[in-house]
Amino acid sequence: MPHDTSLIGTIVAGLGVAFLMGALAHRLRISPIAGYLLAGVLVGPFTPGFVADTGLAMQLAEIGVILLMFGVGLHFSLKDLLSVRKIAVPGAVMQIGVASALGIMLGLWLGWSIAGSAVFGLALSVASTVVLLRALQARDMVETEKGRIAVGWLIVEDLVMVLALVLLPAMFGDRGDEAGIGANGAGLLQSAGIVLVKVVGFVAFMFLIARRILPWVLHWVAHSGSRELFRLAVLAIALGVAFGAAVIFDVSFALGAFFAGMILGETQLSRRAAEETLPLRDAFAVLFFVSVGMLFDPKVLIEQPGPVIATVAIIVVGKSVAAYALVRAFGHNAQTALTVSVSLAQIGEFSFILAGLGVGLKVLPETGRDLILAGSLLSILFNPILFSLAVKRIRSEEPDVEAVADGDDAPGPCNAGVVLIGYGRVGSHIGSLICGRGEGLTVIEDQKDMAAAAREAGATVIVGDATKESILRQAGLDEASTLLIAIPEGVEAGAIVRRARAINPKLVIVARAHSDEEVSDLVRRGADHVVMAERETASRMAERAMLTLA
Repeated sequence: MPHDTSLIGTIVAGLGVAFLMGALAHRLRISPIAGYLLAGVLVGPFTPGFVADTGLAMQLAEIGVILLMFGVGLHFSLKDLLSVRKIAVPGAVMQIGVASALGIMLGLWLGWSIAGSAVFGLALSVASTVVLLRALQARDMVETEKGRIAVGWLIVEDLVMVLALVLLPAMFGDRGDEAGIGANGAGLLQSAGIVLVKVVGFVAFMFLIARRILPWVLHWVAHSGSRELFRLAVLAIALGVAFGAAVIFDVSFALGAFFAGMILGETQLSRRAAEETLPLRDAFAVLFFVSVGMLFDPKVLIEQPGPVIATVAIIVVGKSVAAYALVRAFGHNAQTALTVSVSLAQIGEFSFILAGLGVGLKVLPETGRDLILAGSLLSILFNPILFSLAVKRIRSEEPDVEAVADGDDAPGPCNAGVVLIGYGRVGSHIGSLICGRGEGLTVIEDQKDMAAAAREAGATVIVGDATKESILRQAGLDEASTLLIAIPEGVEAGAIVRRARAINPKLVIVARAHSDEEVSDLVRRGADHVVMAERETASRMAERAMLTLA
């Protein structure tokens, strides 16, 4: 019996080859994203062997974008979004202007029309949702000030691209030159007005109607007691709102999913909803990178090396310099400016859509689309490397002690008996318990907003990198009795344990772990006690059971 297996073949080939290439990249100690992109090239139409369905791959990748933006929305609030509007709105618009201008100059130099050059420049100005958020999430930055600015910037870019995708057909219609603008002037104004009305209508619908309905639905399902139904409800809300936003209001899938997540983020079930979507989110995000690789024709690197280099330079250097200068101009520090600028130094899904539309309208030459794809793949490949370098630069430039408890202008070593490293989800609970009992506590935290929360709780706070010996000494570790390591990163925790043990051999060190391997490594490095959530939960439940049987 014959079967159409194009969808199954695309998923199997995409995930299977991505696993092999990702594992190889991990073995070589480079970003797995490089492996996923290479996997896409291998299963794409421009290399011999199996060829996956590019159209299906792009649609599967879009699901990844939806789930990723939904997850970000769950951790975002309207207050967070409005708090960065003064920099995100003008900053994103001006950065788009700078990048577009550079793209126009390159297009004109290559002999294209002004209209084609404008489409090319606009495609180079917008960052990839998946790449930016993966980079922020990998470093736990989404909920920091840097992360909020970057996400707000991204939302503004998405809105500008939605406007561009609607206005381009009205501007040029079936004509591939600038004359189409004048011929369709009335249509242009009408399209702009319709877009504005639809965006306002979508936002109003989400906050006036969906804000009442969606949380009620999720709570009703949660009270049913079925985890399967809850997971299904979360996915239905994320995908349904995204699809409805695109079909009814003509906004992007990503924007619709973000608002759905932001509304549910105000409920007590937001954390559970995020956990339920995580596995699918990661799988489809991998398919996004595979789909990018499938679009790439390696011949362009040989046939047009100069334009490719110029395109990548605009994306990686031009956009970054513009974003850095703008963030600094708005009064933010160099660390925030560097994080935002590097996170935007790539292009992705909107660029492909815009390039395809430009070619379809006969405005952008096919060469421009090839350069956009090459620039996207190379910038995505370089971005994790640039991000790692930026993080190292930030840590090296940060003063050892940036801030402590109020009233200490020139702090000396702290004298608290307990030192806590990390004030995230776990560390904040530990800190509230210790400070709530009136005990002295010193917290080491490298994120300013989390450090501020620790300070409000009553702790003495040192902002800095806990892997540095100078920071540990500044926290008074040589005189402390107990060190609590609440960060989730096992490698960094191991380095901290080793340095702490060298500073104070009598110190009682309690660390956090997520696997048996991490437990063994931390004990080997000098930890006295290692807490693994699964074991502690099992022990407490068993104790309760034994008490009832006694």
